[in-house]
Amino acid sequence: MLTDWLKNSPINSEWLAALATISLVTFLLSLIVIPWIVVRLPADYFTDETRPKLPFKDAHPIIGLSINLLKNIMGVILIIAGILMLVLPGQGILTILIGLGLVNFPGKYKLERYLVTKTGVLKGMNWLRKKANKPPLRVTD
Repeated sequence: MLTDWLKNSPINSEWLAALATISLVTFLLSLIVIPWIVVRLPADYFTDETRPKLPFKDAHPIIGLSINLLKNIMGVILIIAGILMLVLPGQGILTILIGLGLVNFPGKYKLERYLVTKTGVLKGMNWLRKKANKPPLRVTD
């Protein structure tokens, strides 16, 4: 039934092509952006109870608000695209995770700290940092 619906409607095939393109772009960007971010984090980023201050927070209030707004809008778009990719072709879970990383919500830093304490996650992040000659990330228990 779903395959007939996809085959018979040109609009659906256009949407499918667009989502496949978004999926490919998201996947390729994740291969570049995630290591770039991990390598640039300070080694003690996850040791504080509260999130360290971001550099653009000291900028003019309009600039800081604009950056924050654009970051959140992009995050919501990626979350929606990721949810669609769960049932259509694409890297749905990865796209949702990238989107969640961009949006601001209460408890986000605590969730990030929890995820980083997982052995596989910390090991992978520190592997990337080692390749870039950066000290390993430190976490608190």
